[in-house]
Amino acid sequence: MAQQLTILQVNDTHGYLEPHQELFWKGSRAVFRQAGGYARIAGLVAEVREERAGEVLVLDCGDTIHGTYPAVQSRGEAMVPVLNALHFDAMTAHWEFAYGPARFKEIAGALDYPVLALNCYDKATGDLIFDPSTIREAGGLSVGIIGIAATIVDKTMPPSFSEGISLTLGREELPGTIARLREEERVDLVVVISHLGFPQEVQLAAEVDGIDVLLSAHTHNRLYRPAVVRDTLIIQSGCHGSFVGRLDLAVENGRVSGFRHELITVDERIAPDPAVDALVASAMEPHREYLDAVVGETATPLHRSAVLESTMDHLLLQALLDASGAQMAFSNGWRYGAPVAPGPVTRNDLWNIIPVNPPVSVVELTGAELRAMMEENLEHTFSRDPYQQMGGYVKRCRGINCYIKVENPAGHRVR
Repeated sequence: MAQQLTILQVNDTHGYLEPHQELFWKGSRAVFRQAGGYARIAGLVAEVREERAGEVLVLDCGDTIHGTYPAVQSRGEAMVPVLNALHFDAMTAHWEFAYGPARFKEIAGALDYPVLALNCYDKATGDLIFDPSTIREAGGLSVGIIGIAATIVDKTMPPSFSEGISLTLGREELPGTIARLREEERVDLVVVISHLGFPQEVQLAAEVDGIDVLLSAHTHNRLYRPAVVRDTLIIQSGCHGSFVGRLDLAVENGRVSGFRHELITVDERIAPDPAVDALVASAMEPHREYLDAVVGETATPLHRSAVLESTMDHLLLQALLDASGAQMAFSNGWRYGAPVAPGPVTRNDLWNIIPVNPPVSVVELTGAELRAMMEENLEHTFSRDPYQQMGGYVKRCRGINCYIKVENPAGHRVR
């Protein structure tokens, strides 16, 4: 008789403690509804744990403690009581490194569950910063859980994010870790929680044997059914806590013999957990008056749900042009930032758009430098090698029209 295991996935919540506006597509029309909130996520987790007692793992794929004003101002600390109340089984990381590796290790030490990363090393000693894996028992099964942190932390992000550490892709380390779990620890299943990005994780599953389930993150994809690559099931569950992925597995003789998947929208149909609701209120209360202040209004929906350009970034870049007097403006192709529906704009909305408040520089660029910058970014976005994609959208531009051929090889996309 098959044994049963349920996996709940949360990824890329970006510190969104409370319900917020989310964009849903009805055909080609954007519709905005409230979604998310850790109290609702906790309510859903409790409901599933009651339904499938002893058969549930709850896993977080990272981008969790950074991205909103309360999270950033507390350097992650505001998130800890809320996260511990959900009793996750493990997590991995990406923007968690924004506070510096030392601070992230402090936060990780305050969590009641492990941070896993088989690809994050101390530069001085070569030792792993975090455990590569852990083992959890659920549904009568021994489940090996492996973590892969975002490899781009020391490659495309500010140097302070990776001070004293280095990160690899994890491709070389993964087979040995799987073999150890299966042969020495005798686990029944191997689950990988990764923050590489969906294209990279599909490639990883195609190359590495022995992964039963791969929980994907970083690219904010809403997967309404799993991708199946050889014998590996891959799911990803949107962003900002607006969705939770549920994967029900039937397991026989150490193999997944059947599965059912649901991408669950975290909305008003889910009763919030009262204890977590109180923890969220406590974290938000010191900032409520400041964040609720209305600073303007928009007649246009502001969002980042497009690869090439977005209304949210048009607003940001036009503000930079107005303030600087420059002819062109550029910003990163960020994927995070909850949408702002037409109506009042609050200070909280502004912090959600740019939680890092980065410095603004005005420089002179030659045409050749401009072209090289765009070609490099387009390669990071559309590379034929998934491992060379960095996970963001195309660099946002204002004051310039850039005609591109996405399908062209590296260095030849700008026309």
